[in-house]
Amino acid sequence: MIVIQRVRVRWTAKARAAPAANARRGLDQAVPLPRSLPEGDVVIHEVLADEAVDYARHDEVLDGGVEQARSIGLWLGRNGKTVTVDQLPGSAGYPRPDASTRLFMLTPGQVGRYRANFRFTGCACNPSWYYEDWLVHVSYGQVASDHFVHRQPDREVDHRVHLYGGTVHRGRRHP
Repeated sequence: MIVIQRVRVRWTAKARAAPAANARRGLDQAVPLPRSLPEGDVVIHEVLADEAVDYARHDEVLDGGVEQARSIGLWLGRNGKTVTVDQLPGSAGYPRPDASTRLFMLTPGQVGRYRANFRFTGCACNPSWYYEDWLVHVSYGQVASDHFVHRQPDREVDHRVHLYGGTVHRGRRHP
């Protein structure tokens, strides 16, 4: 079983200022998993805190095979007892989507953490930007409901960038 939790925080350009940043501070943290998860090969706990609803968290659980991870921009591959986790190219306006990027490889019992942020636009006809900050945990094996909250990851990748311009990059990679 592979358990994934993606926590996203979303805001618009009007919420870029410091008071709005303070309102969303700390929302990009792991949260407890629902107590009962489906028995699928891949289970995804999707959590969204959106400025449009005053950052009230909305969550849902998705389950299925490895193809289910594509719905959140990840590609999972299996090679023997190893699971590879890749980031798929997405629709972000910034940073520009590259080809698929290897995030990490996990063996049974290991957890990986991936952090990223993005600037999106709905379509070419709509110049309104919105932003997302992602925290993604991937566990190769079943986990307790508070596993991602308390456990340090075995692998960690940080692809966050300065979203409002400039070239500041806080990236670190521990494959």
